[in-house]
Amino acid sequence: MSSQREVTSVLLIGFGAIGRHVARLLHPEISSGRLRLTALVRDLDKHADHQGLGAELIEVESPQDPRWTELRADVVVECAGVPAARAYGPAVIAAGLPFVLTSVGALADRPIRQSLLTGPGELHVTSGAIGGLDVLEAAAQAQGLDEVSIRTAKAPAGLIQPWMDAEEVRRLRSLNPADGPLTIFTGSPAEAIVKFPANVNITVALAWATRGLGFDAGADDELMERALQRTRVEIRADPRQVDSHHEITASGSAGGFAFSISSTPSPENPATSGLTALSVTRTLRICLADFRRR
Repeated sequence: MSSQREVTSVLLIGFGAIGRHVARLLHPEISSGRLRLTALVRDLDKHADHQGLGAELIEVESPQDPRWTELRADVVVECAGVPAARAYGPAVIAAGLPFVLTSVGALADRPIRQSLLTGPGELHVTSGAIGGLDVLEAAAQAQGLDEVSIRTAKAPAGLIQPWMDAEEVRRLRSLNPADGPLTIFTGSPAEAIVKFPANVNITVALAWATRGLGFDAGADDELMERALQRTRVEIRADPRQVDSHHEITASGSAGGFAFSISSTPSPENPATSGLTALSVTRTLRICLADFRRR
């Protein structure tokens, strides 16, 4: 990977629902020639219907594939899940490139988090499917938060996981609206992201936003570790839920805060929040603006 400042080139790691939605949102920049978009995929044949979104698709089998390290990029955006963030992110940061992290759950893994914070590349963390984090971040930086929690409710079918036994799967599938919501998890963001890796990146994003003020990588790492332990997570399976719904509460000397957010599904995949791609695109545009000013 190398950076070439006179060309604004964005590399997407992954071109699934989020990556394709981002490509559609970046159409103004792509169509005007201000931005060149490249995306890494595992199987080109599976993306035969996605060639018209303005991105050049390149098949790469793994982070060890030399084809991706030879690509020119000004900014790299991860849109492929926590495993991809772990696999590619540290190399991007080590190469000195800005890295936009979509799968914020990767920050719950302390060795990965430390490698992403060390530099020389700059880490840009997206807020994902929730908002209001700027207010909480300001309060946390003033040491004004003591308690932080998030309750997430989703349709039961979207919460079924491979580790669940047959009885738990049956219970989730048999829920009906008259039953009301069923709490299936309580704990920390680090525990939640292990059990529900595709559903609760937002819980880690909340911890990141409320970690407080760090002045270097080591301080940010320590603050994040404490924020992960402080933040409380509840996950509910709710058969009445069509959109993902999140309730965030926080309190401390800065006051009491409560946010309620329901996000509509992505047009690319009903199982993915549409807000995620919006957040990624906004973060990327900010990152590109900073890059151009250098």
